[in-house]
Amino acid sequence: MASPKKLKILFVTSELFPFVKTGGLADVSAALPQMLTELGHEVRILVPKYGAIDVRKYKIHDVVRLKDLSIKIGDKDVVFSVKSSFLPSQKVRVQIYFLDNQEYYGSRKSLYSDPLTGTDYKDNDERFILLSKSVFELIQKLGWVPDIIHCNDWQCGLVPSIFKTANPLDPQHSTFKILFTIHNLSYQGIFNKTTYDKTGLPEELKTDKGLLHDGKFNFMKCGLMYADCINTVSEGYAKEILSDKEIGCGLNSVLNKRKNNLFGLVNGIDYSIWNPETDKFIPKKFTYKNLENKLFNKQVLVERFGLKFDESTPVIGIISRLYDSKGMDLITESFDEMMKLNIQVVMLGTGDRKYHQAFEKLAKKYNSKFSCYLGFNDELAHLIEAGSDIFLMPSKYEPCGLNQMYSLVYGTVPLVRETGGLADTVIKYSEKTENGTGFMFKQYDSAALVKELKRVITTFSDKKAWSKIVKNGMKTDFSWQSSAKKYIELYKTVLNG
Repeated sequence: MASPKKLKILFVTSELFPFVKTGGLADVSAALPQMLTELGHEVRILVPKYGAIDVRKYKIHDVVRLKDLSIKIGDKDVVFSVKSSFLPSQKVRVQIYFLDNQEYYGSRKSLYSDPLTGTDYKDNDERFILLSKSVFELIQKLGWVPDIIHCNDWQCGLVPSIFKTANPLDPQHSTFKILFTIHNLSYQGIFNKTTYDKTGLPEELKTDKGLLHDGKFNFMKCGLMYADCINTVSEGYAKEILSDKEIGCGLNSVLNKRKNNLFGLVNGIDYSIWNPETDKFIPKKFTYKNLENKLFNKQVLVERFGLKFDESTPVIGIISRLYDSKGMDLITESFDEMMKLNIQVVMLGTGDRKYHQAFEKLAKKYNSKFSCYLGFNDELAHLIEAGSDIFLMPSKYEPCGLNQMYSLVYGTVPLVRETGGLADTVIKYSEKTENGTGFMFKQYDSAALVKELKRVITTFSDKKAWSKIVKNGMKTDFSWQSSAKKYIELYKTVLNG
């Protein structure tokens, strides 16, 4: 029997864990290439070398034939180099190409916006035109032609449109197919239409029927129109962006034209980082067979947040970016009602100033029941997952979501809104069948949230039922291996298409 073909995949991304991260894209960009490599495929990653990346720590080095390359952005000649390193991994070697340009990347510690003002960098269009165009220079100079270029989110949206309309490659380098993954459709890379003139794309496509959208230049639309295949990070979200105007973020009609080439694949989670049996950040490791250790973590968590421990009081954990889309409006609206219940709430997050101010006030008002850490703290995130009884995630929409999966693995029962990846990964608990891994509410309003929370608390008091829900969740398999195998099938579908 012939051995399966080893695929060559160039994975293009704007962020990559552990080097630079703003959200789940960074985790996916490390975990998926690593697992694909473990499964026998050759993956190389291209990512900008931002100023925050430690060159010495990660042994990032020059590549002679990838020095002082040049592309045009409008009338401007932009010189860049590509440096090399590997993903930190005990198991496999995954090569990374770091796109190095001092003006666009090296001089910025932050990825997309000025950390002092919170406003997007004015030249983000040029920064990510460079990322897209560098793909073709890299292929040409290396002579390494991938089977698949896997592009992620709006920052890579120009790769398919440049390739299909203004192909800058020699024919022998033009044999690949392009998969475009939407991690979050609400971020689209929208710029003034003058940006179009910087791209080198054909003049006849400078219309709303072409690559403009509502009179603006839209990187996401470029990816959606010209990729060979598109996927989102859950089946539920793939359906919602076609049918729901709000979740489709103005691009429903573009997506519906491509619906036969649109797929949904749920992300995996990295068990080498998120696993209560091996987690170095938690006081006591545990499995579903020794949940008394989870109780010890609960006590440490509660006391760490300055609250009083009581085994019979359910602790609700929240780890989130503090934005409307994450359901923070529902939480603040229902908070007084929630505080009438026998619960304690701990929160870790950062985001909109209005929510920082709101949660600081609420922490003072309810200082015996609610405590928050407004910032990012990886160790604390692990402790919240390990020590909480319930994880609250009431997102307005959620392409995939990772924290509900971490929660299930850590025996922390999710309470989520029925949307996108949350509906795909949490099985709604039924008292009749005693099956399920978590709780859900459908209507996006605070009354629906409080009603379901009361149901959760009632179930929590039934030790036998609660233990079964916890164990059901902990036995779920969210490994990247099963997700990566689905990606390989999708790559093959694209190549045979």
